[in-house]
Amino acid sequence: MYRKKNKTKKKKIIIICIVFLCLIFGFIVNVIVTDRELTVFEKAIKDSVLTVQKIISYPIDFIIGKIDEGKKKNQMYDEYNDLKNKLVQYQKYQIENEELKKQLDEMKKLLDINVALSEYTYINATVISRDLNFWSDTIIINRGEHDGVTVDMPVVVGEGLIGKVIQTSTFNSTVRLLTATDVVEKISVKIKSGDDYVYGILSGYDSKTKTHIIEGISQTNTIEKGSLVTTTGMGDIFPAGIVIGEITGVRTDTFDLSNVLEMQSDVNFDNISYVTILKRNI
Repeated sequence: MYRKKNKTKKKKIIIICIVFLCLIFGFIVNVIVTDRELTVFEKAIKDSVLTVQKIISYPIDFIIGKIDEGKKKNQMYDEYNDLKNKLVQYQKYQIENEELKKQLDEMKKLLDINVALSEYTYINATVISRDLNFWSDTIIINRGEHDGVTVDMPVVVGEGLIGKVIQTSTFNSTVRLLTATDVVEKISVKIKSGDDYVYGILSGYDSKTKTHIIEGISQTNTIEKGSLVTTTGMGDIFPAGIVIGEITGVRTDTFDLSNVLEMQSDVNFDNISYVTILKRNI
């Protein structure tokens, strides 16, 4: 009996408290929204409630504002990166187009031929094997002599040149990458410098800095970082105008006689799945 009375008493107290709080809340709301003249006591209550509301709402509004500001900054940063990437791609395409037009005009005018060094057809291929011990040296692709692939054909991906075919079988081929440690053949390249080009030799790769080395550049030539590097078409292997990378650094050689350029490719050589073999139409 005692427990039942105790529980009943607690329920009554809770109900009374709830009713009391509702009355207070109703009174406060009535004081805040009413249009009549308030008493001094009601004015004090209204001012107190609104002051507490401001104190509580300020940090909440501040945090929400900062969150919205952060979201807008992240959105603007993403848009900036997207535009930056599109600008880089546009510059590469523009240089390739300029090279194609220049080659076609000069070759047709001076030599009276219909095919330029930059004209080639495409053979698409998939990487089917890669030796873990020589990861940076070679890849094996699923196109071979049956598909018209021959030794020395250049191989590219969307971001630029990656190497050339060094061995073929009936249905497969081996490609030596530009990141190989045993670079046998040097590649003739040119770097955009103002309205002109500076010519040099792609001679090696530094695996520590992940940069390619270009030699044979005179110190009188001014090369800016970010300048695009493309093939020249000389040597009868690599067609002209293929993008290889961008200049990231300039230093002098050991004898302080010429400049040595450091170039970085946009190609992710650690993640190559699909490639394109370039076959000249000559």
